[in-house]
Amino acid sequence: MTKIQAGTVVELEVEREADFGFFLTDGSEDVLLHNNELEEEIEIGNTVHVFLYHDKQGRISATMTIPDIQAGIYGWAEVVNVKSDLGVFANIGISKDILVSVDDLPSLKHLWPAVGDKLYISLKTDRYGRLFGKLATEDIIQEIAVQAPEKARRNKSVEGHVYRLLKVGSFMMSTEGYRCFIHETQRKEEPRLGEYVEGRVIDIKEDGSLNVSLLPFKQEKMADDSQVIYNYLVNRGGVMPYSDKSTPEDIQFHFGLSKGAFKRALGKLMKEEKVYQEEGWTYSSDRK
Repeated sequence: MTKIQAGTVVELEVEREADFGFFLTDGSEDVLLHNNELEEEIEIGNTVHVFLYHDKQGRISATMTIPDIQAGIYGWAEVVNVKSDLGVFANIGISKDILVSVDDLPSLKHLWPAVGDKLYISLKTDRYGRLFGKLATEDIIQEIAVQAPEKARRNKSVEGHVYRLLKVGSFMMSTEGYRCFIHETQRKEEPRLGEYVEGRVIDIKEDGSLNVSLLPFKQEKMADDSQVIYNYLVNRGGVMPYSDKSTPEDIQFHFGLSKGAFKRALGKLMKEEKVYQEEGWTYSSDRK
């Protein structure tokens, strides 16, 4: 392996100057340090500390901006662009964004990271020497994860970015560094890879990881469900052929709720005197 390799930080000697920058060398290979990538004045013969990457033409170039994310060194990088045929591009703090390949992303594109999401990555090169972002494996996450304190409170709020997707659920790294698991039953919909989510602690595991729910408390969920029912009622002119006597199948089909949740939410609306029921139908109180 040669010293000149994208994704690494190296010490190179300033060999010669050009109108657009300086050429650096390790004694056998040269790379360009463009004027735009200078952070201090340099002279021929100086030794400089630089990060190597590929420019837009695919040539190895140097920058004096040293990113926290390097080959073998992981960090959070924000997604800045999405290309359906290539993958997603992430900003590691240099002028060139780094591609996380489509081959390393979920097969379902609606679960791909969106602009603004964050990925925990390092850098890697393929057999052609091209530089890519490398998603952290579960082993890497377990190495850097912080154990949650035993006194961590259930129902305490927790937030962070999703770093792994499985059929049974999603894994999140909290802002404190806790490793969190969100079971598929504890979310309304599957979050994207890299998505920022907020939830609450429902269990503290022996290994210091957390089980987290993205579902609201029952009181909050009841308010959400009540709004769903009321919106449906209003859109039908204030009358609907459903009540607490309706079948679970009808309720699930039209509202996406269990019968128990439907009855609780409908009861809340009746208590607030927003609706009333007659002979198996529900009416808006505005119709009286």
